[in-house]
Amino acid sequence: MAVEQKKYRVFVSVNEPSADAHCAGLVSALKRTGVDFECVGIGGPKMAAAGCELLENTVGRAVMTYKAVAHAAHYYQLIKRVQRYLRANPVDLVIVCDSPSFNFHIARAAGKAGIRTLFYVAPQLWAWGGWRIGKLRRRCDKLCCILPFERDWFAQRGVDTTFVGSPLLETLPDDLTSFRKDYSNFDARSAQIALMPGSRLAEIESLWRPMQEIASQLKRKYRQGRFVAVAASEDRRELLRRNQIPGFDCQYSVDSVRDTADTVDFSVVASGSATLEVASAGCPMVVMYQTSRLLWQLIGRWLVRPRFFTLVNLLADRELVPEFLPYFTSIDPIVRKIDAYLQDPNGLGRISNEMIDVVEPLSKKKAGDEVARVVVDMLA
Repeated sequence: MAVEQKKYRVFVSVNEPSADAHCAGLVSALKRTGVDFECVGIGGPKMAAAGCELLENTVGRAVMTYKAVAHAAHYYQLIKRVQRYLRANPVDLVIVCDSPSFNFHIARAAGKAGIRTLFYVAPQLWAWGGWRIGKLRRRCDKLCCILPFERDWFAQRGVDTTFVGSPLLETLPDDLTSFRKDYSNFDARSAQIALMPGSRLAEIESLWRPMQEIASQLKRKYRQGRFVAVAASEDRRELLRRNQIPGFDCQYSVDSVRDTADTVDFSVVASGSATLEVASAGCPMVVMYQTSRLLWQLIGRWLVRPRFFTLVNLLADRELVPEFLPYFTSIDPIVRKIDAYLQDPNGLGRISNEMIDVVEPLSKKKAGDEVARVVVDMLA
């Protein structure tokens, strides 16, 4: 008589577009293990398409830091809903991905329900908020980090950590030679430049207009230059269109960070995971992040500790791409930096090669499959 295989229920918590993509890949990878998994949770359309049953679509509300206050009531009710679900339904494992301010609450709810929690994507405590390491130790049974230096940092602080590689790179070949850009025939007058203001509402609110102003200034010098703006989704594209400044002209592309970076000559990118995708396409860039000048002077500059913010610079341990973090008001230094790059084809080619050298080792690990193996081991 055949023994019936146990079915495992995994609850997945996601709160923004990139995590939705990461966990969609994980849901698909879990199916490939041959183990009978049922995935349920909160997330976005990509998770749903991969086969995860959603209690609520949370991706459209993703915001950052102090601007999340307006959404506090919604998130409070959502956390309560998840708590009720975890108490009322048998769940074998909770997986939380990114958005630590929100997902610490989900992990706490899991702990109270007697359910183990896996954190997929480490909270960047090595950058700021290191005092929260105790909270992470209490609420995290297993941490799957996506940057190689994070493994030792968290392990030294008592967190069971495995490096799984970057989900942003898992679909790439091991050899990225073909993505090294050739600028030998580059003509700055017809440069193609991508604008990537991010996926979160707060990023778009603070960065989309200055990115357009940067492009407009460059257009006055490079008359044949063309610009393409990358939106995370169709609704984000409509948001960008509605906030397009008069006289500025660009094309729009949806959910195509890496594909766009592969076809353009240069990119202007919001700080975050997109910078690693752009680097994997060998596309030189400048990186922007805007915050409140007052909050930065009072709090941010004392709490944020690393020499670099951009992922590719952290991996290279040097400034491979310029960081305008925090960016406050004047776009002039950014325009000057981009202009200098466009006048230096040899420099652009050198940066393209150096970024590929930094990123290529990460493409050899396939994050979704690695995390799926960790999940199977935890439940064995």
